[in-house]
Amino acid sequence: MFNGQKILPAARGMKDFEKLLTTSYEYIVVLDLHIAQIKNIMKMAEQYKKKIFLHVDLIHGLQSDTYATEYLCQEFKPYGLMSTKANVILKAKQKGVIAVQRIFLLDSGAVDKSYALLERTKPDFIEVLPGAMSFIINEIKEKTKIPILAGGFIRTVEDVERAIEAGTTAITTSNRELWKYYEK
Repeated sequence: MFNGQKILPAARGMKDFEKLLTTSYEYIVVLDLHIAQIKNIMKMAEQYKKKIFLHVDLIHGLQSDTYATEYLCQEFKPYGLMSTKANVILKAKQKGVIAVQRIFLLDSGAVDKSYALLERTKPDFIEVLPGAMSFIINEIKEKTKIPILAGGFIRTVEDVERAIEAGTTAITTSNRELWKYYEK
């Protein structure tokens, strides 16, 4: 999956995104962007043959709902969409776009609520946050049978390796040092 890419670099702005265009990374997550930047980002991604995951909840000027999801899928055709919201995930799947359900593991109650959400949305991937909680990754993967991405508080190569050993498909990170370390 992801052509062996262990890291899905997460760009926190245009400067990060432009830097990632000239790397060997094929799959890129785009966070914190303005609605007016989407067209340019998708055009640049196409030129550099990059596959883009847009984080719907972090697009400024766009409400993360089914209408926004439909608009993004039809107008820009991203490789994937990420969101904490069930309606976004369901619409992305309906439109044939890879859907990544983000879940926050705050406590055992949040984990139980996440299982119920995942049963309803059946996303293509789950992004577990914080991803440094590798001890629970394998449990979630076994229980849901859905591939896992890990993000949040992954700061070292050891954190990445622990998450991968626990069953994570890839790591999402905005840590530039980790981008450099794992670039082919």
